[in-house]
Amino acid sequence: MNSSRPYLVRAFNDWILDNHCTPHIVVDAGIQGVQVPADHVANGQIVLNISPSAVKALMIGDDALEFSARFGGVPMQVYIPLQAVMAIYARENGEGMVFGSEPGSPDPDGGRPSKSQEPREGDKERPAGRPSLKVVK
Repeated sequence: MNSSRPYLVRAFNDWILDNHCTPHIVVDAGIQGVQVPADHVANGQIVLNISPSAVKALMIGDDALEFSARFGGVPMQVYIPLQAVMAIYARENGEGMVFGSEPGSPDPDGGRPSKSQEPREGDKERPAGRPSLKVVK
């Protein structure tokens, strides 16, 4: 199946704008192909305002999000592969969505499980063919 991320980013962007709020995205600047102003990257991430008043020619395609903007008065073409978008939210109230990794997307840890993903003593193996869901409140 195609990635759901481009659809969700477009939908949340529209929803945030329809509610007269300011859409911001959190980007993992370490993903290959990300072109953002390096001076504004902190802890490997950058938060960008993607409202129509802040950017020009915003295009959210199936593979990437791109636009032109000014950073410190300097114009720049920004290119962000959608796998690098970690979250989209409204600045005014924090409503939005945080994205997890999707099947088939590159593993930022180079294939090693993170500490939180490593099996712990006492964990049971799940059958591979049956997904499990849990309610998060």
